[in-house]
Amino acid sequence: MSEQHHFQALSHILDAMKKHHRHNEPATAALRRDRLMRSAALIRDNHAALTAAIGRDFGHRSGYQTQAADLITTINMLTHSAEKLEQWMQPEVAEVPVPGMQAWIEPQPLGVVGIISPWNFPINLAFGPLAGVFAAGNTSMLKPSELTPFTSELLAERVPHYFDSNELVVALGDAKVGQAFSQLPFDHLVFTGSTAVGRHVMRAAAENLVPVTLELGGKSPVVLDTDADISIAAERILTIKTFNAGQICISPDYVLLPESSEADFVDAAKRFMHESYPTLQGNVDYTAIINDRHYHRLLMLLDDAARKGANIISLAPDNEPDADPHSRKIAPHLILGVTEEMLVMQEEIFGPLLPLKTYTAGIGEAIRYINAGPRPLAAYYFGHDTEHQRHIATRTTSGALVINDVMTHAAIDSLPFGGIGASGTGAYHGIHGFRRFSHAKPVVVQESAGMTNLRLRAPYQDKAAVAEAFLNN
Repeated sequence: MSEQHHFQALSHILDAMKKHHRHNEPATAALRRDRLMRSAALIRDNHAALTAAIGRDFGHRSGYQTQAADLITTINMLTHSAEKLEQWMQPEVAEVPVPGMQAWIEPQPLGVVGIISPWNFPINLAFGPLAGVFAAGNTSMLKPSELTPFTSELLAERVPHYFDSNELVVALGDAKVGQAFSQLPFDHLVFTGSTAVGRHVMRAAAENLVPVTLELGGKSPVVLDTDADISIAAERILTIKTFNAGQICISPDYVLLPESSEADFVDAAKRFMHESYPTLQGNVDYTAIINDRHYHRLLMLLDDAARKGANIISLAPDNEPDADPHSRKIAPHLILGVTEEMLVMQEEIFGPLLPLKTYTAGIGEAIRYINAGPRPLAAYYFGHDTEHQRHIATRTTSGALVINDVMTHAAIDSLPFGGIGASGTGAYHGIHGFRRFSHAKPVVVQESAGMTNLRLRAPYQDKAAVAEAFLNN
């Protein structure tokens, strides 16, 4: 089927959903809560099937990782919104210039929100946005990734058992369907994926003046200060770098550390791997790379770095290969002596490779290096100097900053989650998602004398002196 046919088919669905939204009363708090709880029920009721489908899509994925990051975290997001939405829905009273006038801000549903979700967390990044979309009273069309076909097909089969076609629809298909989807005149469009594809999505949405939330990625740095506990830092960094085999948009992309700390970091990384992953290839806790293309892309990054002079240290257990094309499991690798000519320092890695870049001129050198590149989706700092913590917070710009840990912010529903610059635009989670997917509509009730408008009514001669006095004051 051509892209035009895909577009026409999807347009028909969207038109019906928009018509239903316009011709019905705004969703009540009870209906919004019901939609959120049905979303959570879908995940809970089908958790075993979803875990199995995601495992099939990856070749192998840790079942616990799926349950912790894709299922439980998402259920928590949905139930948090269900608990808070009545509070969020309350109009916000605004200040007024004269007594007797009333003004408030009324949060209003946008309409139908499109969601294009990626493969790395196929439930969390599909249903996570729905926590804000449904709380705000909207309905949604979802385009899940074609790289997780078993999961996407399971969602398409199960969603109609929980939702009417005017509430939530799943659109399956490849990149052509995704391109047609991004061209639809939604009331808002959410895309999670790469910066390169995000540019295309934003360009397509602009044709219909569709506002977008782009959750992209980039190279999220970790800074180790001179007073950092190297063992703790290595453990916490590698905990996330090995989670989902580093296939996370806010996974640490490279480490900036004092030159004197490099050897200690390498030793600590080896200890961590020995204790946490004594085996890899047969280990049910270690996840495979999603497909052959990404597997070979990561090996290409390693080969490129080695050819350009990097020192590659494999953290594979003894007597195990560094990578296996049959399992698509790649052991974590440290990459020392990196330079800007290496592709691993130019591209988002999205895998278990960790470049180490040393600095010698203090924390200011690390800050200058970060600021010389695109703004990252997240930044991480390890150290206890409060002044240096403040410098990292105020002198670098990133979607989020976590001090003495990695990725902790993503599971805190009271915090906005989003990027800045090339790492994304807009944020959601919790009340920030409710606000993102609501229109903040001002409502004004004029007081009986209409004083604020009388100053605009001719004749102006008597009013001119008052205006002149104000301007000359």
